Amino acid sequence: MKNLSVLVNIVLLSSTIAMASLPAQAKLPQSFNGQNMPSLAPMLEQVTPGVVLISVRGTHEVEQRVPEAFKFFFGNPRQGQGQNQQTERQFRGLGSGVILDADKGYIVTNSHVINDADEIQITLKDGRQLDAKKIGGDEASDIALLQIVADDLVAVKIADSDDIRVGDFAVAIGSPFGLGQTVTSGIVSALGRSGLNVENYEDFIQTDAAINSGNSGGALINLRGELIGINTAILGPNGGNVGIGFAIPSNMVQNLVNQIIEFGEVRRGVLGVAGRSVTSEIAKAMELEVNQGGFVEQVMKDSAADEAGIRAGDVIIKVNGKIIKTFNALRGKIGSIGAGQTVKITVIRKDGKEKTYDVTLKKADMANIAAASLHPMLDGAELENNSKGNGISVAEVAENSPAAAVGLRKGDVINGINRQRINNIGELRSYLSDHKGVFALNVQRNSTSLFLMIR
Repeated sequence: MKNLSVLVNIVLLSSTIAMASLPAQAKLPQSFNGQNMPSLAPMLEQVTPGVVLISVRGTHEVEQRVPEAFKFFFGNPRQGQGQNQQTERQFRGLGSGVILDADKGYIVTNSHVINDADEIQITLKDGRQLDAKKIGGDEASDIALLQIVADDLVAVKIADSDDIRVGDFAVAIGSPFGLGQTVTSGIVSALGRSGLNVENYEDFIQTDAAINSGNSGGALINLRGELIGINTAILGPNGGNVGIGFAIPSNMVQNLVNQIIEFGEVRRGVLGVAGRSVTSEIAKAMELEVNQGGFVEQVMKDSAADEAGIRAGDVIIKVNGKIIKTFNALRGKIGSIGAGQTVKITVIRKDGKEKTYDVTLKKADMANIAAASLHPMLDGAELENNSKGNGISVAEVAENSPAAAVGLRKGDVINGINRQRINNIGELRSYLSDHKGVFALNVQRNSTSLFLMIR
């Protein structure tokens, strides 16, 4: 479980899958297979065998701090090299998962449930325990795919999450706190939630169905028993449940899983634009006809957007016909689509005219760059976009360089600046060019998170 504390905690749970496609007007069905409702039991009897308990064991590296009085034994502290010791620590964890394909034994869960796991064991509802292997995963969107070999498995049908509406009923199934399978119910509270800094690509379904630790990777379903999302996080004081939970939409899950099955990894497509969400202030200053969407500030040369005809100053309002309210929502939509796929991008120009482009997404550019081109204090570091799409990897750090003095090390991953998530070099460049003063780089070093200051 991970948490981020501001005024409340946003907690990544441990696998909860949710995918829903509800009736045009959400209401309790009168009957199911001839049995009178309002009981959900008949539907759940068919669905719950498709939700599993995941137990993991493994080891991960942790950084052991060396007292200040002894740091001189390890060299110059200002260089940030060799001051602390790495040690391995064993761990155990619990989460949930959802069977997507009964014949092939595919199970989807959250990436954070099985990270660093050496052993993954699946417990089915009927009590069978099976070893699972990892097919692939994507930390940036927090999705992983497992596989087991067994007969008589039950898969959960996948709904079209684009059909969900606020107010639709939703049911969460998982194994909170390792208690065993638990079912809670509620409604869809909101759609398209982003900007929570829980994951790199966010387009969450929000629900008030009770979700707790251990639910991660579990299922969020509609009243038809169809998967509408993967439960992944909650927001609440001290990690407690207060009726604000988040699930990854089933359509995003399906797109990512298809890529993992085909390639063993997610080959994320890139649009090639930088920008921000449209606000009333931006709309007024730019004389825009809309007050929501993704405002394009920059179009990268020779990018997919550039070749299609999208320009700086455009406001992206739809992707494949679905409304885009924020730039984060745009990133979430594009981030689940594979390189080489063609999407329809609808924009509004300053003159108020709406235009739709067919854009073929390109593969992310993984070329290294010298960090001195970004900031003088990063001189001596060589950076590259992380292949997982969740930050910037430090490929090299020259000895006695400004970057070394700041504290950067080879292998570090820069994933934020001034508490704002950064996913690639282009975003870091844009932030540094738009702001001045002191910057706090959010750096992940093995299992340790730290801040490094540059000015």
